[in-house]
Amino acid sequence: MGTLTRADAPVDAHLLAVRDGVRGPEVLLSRRAGGGYASGLWHAPSGHVETESVVDAVVRETREETGLVVDPADVRAAVTVHHRPPVGRARIGVFFEVRRWDGTPCVMEPDKCDAMGWFALDELPEPMVAYCRAGLDAYRAGAHLAVHFQEPGDPIAYDPSADRLLLIPGAAPEGAVRAFAERAVGRIARWADVSWAREESRVWRAYGAEGGTWYVKIHQNGRFHRREVTALRGWATGLGAAAPRLVAADDTLRAVVLTAVGGRSLHGAALAPEQERKAFHRIGRLAAAIHNSAAPRRPGGKVLPVGKLERHLDGARPHLADGDEEFVRTTVKSAAALPTVPTHGDFQLRNLRWDEEAGTLYVIDFERSEDGPAIRDFVRLSDSWHGRPDLLAAVMNGYGRAFTREEEIQLAVLAALDSVSAISYGAAHGDPELVERGRRTLARLRAEHHTTP
Repeated sequence: MGTLTRADAPVDAHLLAVRDGVRGPEVLLSRRAGGGYASGLWHAPSGHVETESVVDAVVRETREETGLVVDPADVRAAVTVHHRPPVGRARIGVFFEVRRWDGTPCVMEPDKCDAMGWFALDELPEPMVAYCRAGLDAYRAGAHLAVHFQEPGDPIAYDPSADRLLLIPGAAPEGAVRAFAERAVGRIARWADVSWAREESRVWRAYGAEGGTWYVKIHQNGRFHRREVTALRGWATGLGAAAPRLVAADDTLRAVVLTAVGGRSLHGAALAPEQERKAFHRIGRLAAAIHNSAAPRRPGGKVLPVGKLERHLDGARPHLADGDEEFVRTTVKSAAALPTVPTHGDFQLRNLRWDEEAGTLYVIDFERSEDGPAIRDFVRLSDSWHGRPDLLAAVMNGYGRAFTREEEIQLAVLAALDSVSAISYGAAHGDPELVERGRRTLARLRAEHHTTP
């Protein structure tokens, strides 16, 4: 192995002049000429950084190659690419987005460039320098950092079969989502990734350049997106300040922008007993507000999705205790059809935020919202009051009534189903907390029903 030496990489400044075209965003590209490096290939206006800063370099190169005059204040960092060509040493390419300039672009150095034009970002010309294409692809993906290390023998021109682009994840969302959010609320100065520790969860806290805080969320699938948007446009508006307000939604991106709510998550919160009872009383009141937001409807369709039960059992089986599966199958036989009302669908401490000082409760995350039996919203809360009759009493007092006998039976049925679902999902996605939660709930249900392993 050769001796490792300190990296000594040249720095390139690349211009991404972007304008809105008929088919969407367009970028200015030029075609290299003169028989030198990459002659005949399309590339963004660019050049080596000399003794100036990278910003001054892109402003200089833009003027020299295109005739456009750019104010340094209008230069925006887009993406940085650590590039290694097929032959030669690695280099750093800093790509800048510019959307304002003076002048009309034209070929200023005909000995180096023989054509220039605007191209839609999703219809880039060929052949193109692979290095430049890597920067554009990273920019389109919203990445702030990318690695593009080509192998010996790779072509200089972009070849999809030899695409070496590696995107490095960052704290901000991808370009299209970021642009959507800024169209809704204005320029965002800072992003904070507040996603759960699961790859399907993508949520950011966005801080406006002129004040204000929002949440930007990408849903796992179209179904979750439709559920959350429908709830926030519909019955959730009746909750007032207890729920976030939908600022904007994009069905194609499956993205939403939401107002921020106060408080902190009740999940894992350490509260004094008096505060706990107060919070759980508010939980009951909030559940009542949700369930009373529309008149109950007669139940219809299947009582339980049998196929889904079998899939969950298949995934959970290696983690079940002796007798668990038999208990679940016996329990679900008691399922009955109950009247349906709007339900949150994921009404648990993780999605409830408590402002202890103000005594105010907020609810978030409506992506599992749909009509169902009211008892559905107490399934994931039932573990929270286990062994704490005072908390159960506080919830019932806030809710305004006790559960009926039919609801108590259905609560056990749905809790058993939710347990095997959590175990199956947690095992498949490397989430031990979900697995443990499911196993704990099953053990509690069996103890309450006096069954033994």
